[in-house]
Amino acid sequence: MAQTVDVVEFNLGGELYALDIQLAREIVEMMPITTIPRAPPYLSGIINLRGEITTILDLANMLGMGRKEATESQKIIVLMSEVAGGMNVGVIVDEVHSVIQVPEADIEKLGEGITSDISRFVKGIIKISPEGGDKNAATDKKSEGKKDLVIWIDMLKVMKDLVNVKN
Repeated sequence: MAQTVDVVEFNLGGELYALDIQLAREIVEMMPITTIPRAPPYLSGIINLRGEITTILDLANMLGMGRKEATESQKIIVLMSEVAGGMNVGVIVDEVHSVIQVPEADIEKLGEGITSDISRFVKGIIKISPEGGDKNAATDKKSEGKKDLVIWIDMLKVMKDLVNVKN
């Protein structure tokens, strides 16, 4: 039986990304964020999430994509505390699509020769294949123009490198 990987698929800057589902504690609606003076650009601020102070990071900024205007569809993916060295941390994404199960055969690893800043944080590229049957016919118009490649982010490396978290 083929091995599969469970990931959360989300949109960031018009592109599809994913992170390992076991790293995500929960997904919450965007809420007012209290800014922290003199914080680095990728640190949006803090929120009070059910009595827990949670640090909110701008994932697009962390990945070098720059800061964008807030939108109604933005969500916060709250990470498991182990990912952030025991701290409560959430990352802002533009929109969360779904949790998907991906066969390992549909994941391409980046070549060894690619060493840009972003590729250090990419676990692989997920090739999304359309579902078969009548279900696809109903969603063709909805998914028209949707890309079939998803960048699988290595959130552990992102956190360790950009937030100096010891794992």
